[in-house]
Amino acid sequence: MKRYAIATLLFFSLAVGGYYLWLQRNHEPQIPAAAETTAPSEEPSTDEVAAALVQEMAMGAEDAPITIVEYASFTCPHCARYHNDVFGQIVANYVDTGKVRFVMRDVYFDRLGLWAAMLARCDNGDRFFGVSDIVYETQHEWTSGETNLEIVQNLKKIGRLAGMDDAMMDACLQDDAMAQALVATYQETTTRDEVNSTPTFMINGKQYPNMNYADFAEVLDGLLAE
Repeated sequence: MKRYAIATLLFFSLAVGGYYLWLQRNHEPQIPAAAETTAPSEEPSTDEVAAALVQEMAMGAEDAPITIVEYASFTCPHCARYHNDVFGQIVANYVDTGKVRFVMRDVYFDRLGLWAAMLARCDNGDRFFGVSDIVYETQHEWTSGETNLEIVQNLKKIGRLAGMDDAMMDACLQDDAMAQALVATYQETTTRDEVNSTPTFMINGKQYPNMNYADFAEVLDGLLAE
């Protein structure tokens, strides 16, 4: 999957809050063109934004001998297949046993993926992995809305399943500062790690493509044996 142009990413990050409010008032919204939005002339550095707002979503022991960083999009079918078929086995056999620390970094190909990420990070990210599981398990259903308003409402159904109320979700989905921070961090980390598709994995700093569980286990066991 190709990454969107930086201008488009800045557009949907800057506009997400106002656009979300507009969605709630219109049954057939038309997405405005990226060129109609002007980015602010001065922005904080990526490091400043990340330090202030963007929490790293991680699970597992901090001193684990292996760190897996996954770059994934909530709207990517290959990412959903990995999470539904492989991720649970890695957690059970390597994360829960103290061998692996797992870090998930969002990639945004569209507004839908950004909205899903913002929802998952509600409540200070305490429900991130639980919400992510539902988002990936029901990816086809929640992305199948006929309008953007319906898709937003589908995401809010997921949030309710995770124990969030509408006030909490609305606050998260309208948070322009968080949207900008997430997109800025995404741009910085994917550029640094030369990520061009999803899912992509960095295992102890080395890049790997999507793999089945057997191939993952072979890589991880080899590193543990060193």
